[in-house]
Amino acid sequence: MSLANSERAALADLFDEVGPDPDTLCEGWRSADLLTHLLVRERRPDAAAGMLVPALRGHAAKVEQAVGSRPWAEKVAQFRSGPPGWNPMGWGPLDELTNGAEMLIHHEDLRRGTPGFGPRTLPPGTWAQARKILDNPLIGRPLRKAGVGVLVRITDAPPGEPGSAALRAGGPVAELTGSLVDLILWLAGRRTADVDLAGDPDAVAALDRVQRVM
Repeated sequence: MSLANSERAALADLFDEVGPDPDTLCEGWRSADLLTHLLVRERRPDAAAGMLVPALRGHAAKVEQAVGSRPWAEKVAQFRSGPPGWNPMGWGPLDELTNGAEMLIHHEDLRRGTPGFGPRTLPPGTWAQARKILDNPLIGRPLRKAGVGVLVRITDAPPGEPGSAALRAGGPVAELTGSLVDLILWLAGRRTADVDLAGDPDAVAALDRVQRVM
């Protein structure tokens, strides 16, 4: 099973388990807000565009309100079923490319925002799939603004898997150390992720400034 599919199923299970009220790591969002975001993203591109186009924000707000008002179980079941057939986001390799990181990150957003849930250990196969997220240029795009080299050291790499990777070449160099999931969360702007910054002081300061606005 792909990372996108396994993380979607796990997130749907968690939505069923915790309901609409728990907070998430996304500032100001409860579980209900996260589920609405995911459904609009996959099923209402006219409204999803409102995140980028100011003129569409009023329309997006109306669509989000309509989606959010539907019964919880119905929304979870629709999310669990994946993108509709007309949406290329759900087609084979595109599903993994567009949804692998999205599902993993938002699964952690809900897990870690809900009391009683903490960091988890990924099975080796899932870990190997999640490791590819670090190679996705989209996850590292904000690092360009820092203008420094970035090296990650992965503390939970299974035997036979590399424990470090250069996300951005150049110097001076800042080093990020943490578990694979925490590194991915940090790179996605979650400041609560358990990641240590070290290396050249100027590089660390530049990278920290960029992360604050991600």
